[in-house]
Amino acid sequence: MHKVYIVGAGPGAPDLITVRGMDLLRRADLLIYAGSLVNPALVEESPAELKLDSWGMKLEEIVDAIEEHVRAGKVVVRLHSGDPALYGAIVEQMTELERRGIEVEIIPGVSSLFAAAAALKTQFTLRDVSESLIITRPAGATLAEDLIPEFSRLGQTMVIFLGTEHMEDILARVECPSDTPAAVVYHASWPDQKIIRGTVADIAEAARAAGIERTALIVIGKVVDPKTSGFGRSILYS
Repeated sequence: MHKVYIVGAGPGAPDLITVRGMDLLRRADLLIYAGSLVNPALVEESPAELKLDSWGMKLEEIVDAIEEHVRAGKVVVRLHSGDPALYGAIVEQMTELERRGIEVEIIPGVSSLFAAAAALKTQFTLRDVSESLIITRPAGATLAEDLIPEFSRLGQTMVIFLGTEHMEDILARVECPSDTPAAVVYHASWPDQKIIRGTVADIAEAARAAGIERTALIVIGKVVDPKTSGFGRSILYS
């Protein structure tokens, strides 16, 4: 049976990959990894005879490389950052692979949004504060319109991916109160992790002052500052 493994690398720290993911990484003959989004230490962990950085590669080039090695009986690992289910563009890869008769197995990973919650020492769903988590991204080259203003009116926790370059525009379009707590978490779980806290009104300026220009998550909601959020005690421990 011809099979390729799509593995979530986790948020950055090399020891946050799953045990199953690390096992496959150490067995790989071909490793195709997601460029600078994957910690180089994980790439070095693999003894693969061929390692390809997928940055700049076209879909057809990636699939061709996978097919060639899978049909030669090699163990092929496609290493994605975080968890591949979030902005991983894996369905288009799987569709083409399956068309060629190649089975795909997905190994989930720890998303950067959970690493951000850990860094902030909070939880995204908190009794009497937020019962829902909204995961979204801003409009851009590959998205004509977004729902950031509409989502922000709901008063729930919102995590925005792929928005660091447009923080000022995003925060200007948010329609929750300007004093709503907000944070920008750069490189969650990496050695150079940065956490900037503030409010919707000032977080973009504070993040820029800290030198954050890319690879960060924007978190909006009262859970950013749980001690002042007025959260209720969980009935699990009452």
